[in-house]
Amino acid sequence: MAVASLSDLDVFYEFEGEGAPVVLVSGLAGVASYWEPNVSALARSNRVLRYDHRGTGRTTRTESRYSIELLADDLIALLDHLEIERASIVGHSTGGAIGQVLAARYPERVDRLVLYATWATLCPQMRMCMEFRQTLLMADGPPAFHRSSPIFLYPPRYVCETWPTIERELDRNIRNSTSQSIIRSRIEAVVGFDGTPYLGAIEAPTLVLVAEDDILTPPVASEELAASIRNARLTKLAYGGHAVSYCEPDAFNAAVSAFLNG
Repeated sequence: MAVASLSDLDVFYEFEGEGAPVVLVSGLAGVASYWEPNVSALARSNRVLRYDHRGTGRTTRTESRYSIELLADDLIALLDHLEIERASIVGHSTGGAIGQVLAARYPERVDRLVLYATWATLCPQMRMCMEFRQTLLMADGPPAFHRSSPIFLYPPRYVCETWPTIERELDRNIRNSTSQSIIRSRIEAVVGFDGTPYLGAIEAPTLVLVAEDDILTPPVASEELAASIRNARLTKLAYGGHAVSYCEPDAFNAAVSAFLNG
């Protein structure tokens, strides 16, 4: 990975492939490594950029008030630094919220938009999940927060079939975790986000993608997005939970590649 020194933080990023630029924007964890099962397939036809968000991974861990809009500003600053005038955006969960802000505020910078397992308004199911995760974080700290993540990310069958791998990932995530206060602030950014003012301003062709068994951002949230964005189409995958790109990478990669290069 390389580093981009922006005004108030150093952002770690990585490129792979050649072609039209595509930016992979991670969810709440914020780390570029989330896209490991997808980047090679997407890079066959595109120049793929992934990066660690502010406060996560190897990017500067700023102790401040986080918002989706702040994270969108960070991404624009990174694109400016890298002299990328226009790119397609693939955003997962929190990354999809960032994508909504980016596409609405800077329509000339967004070619195509993939909103994957994300939301515009917090449904009762998502609010309940996020409030529980925050309660666990504040009561028992980052290790307990990370240990609970598979409940919200993966289908039960996937957890049972791949538990040794998941357990190794959990141990790594705990070792590399950002601070309790940054995780809390990032959760508050998610809970406080309202995407509805942005949806009508999105002009880019948009793919809204969700798994039927996603319990964190259930299909009703994606249905709302698809109904509210011009030039949007909705694709539902049968299996994969909130992390379908991780659980079912072939199906995810095929759907996203067809949309980006169609």
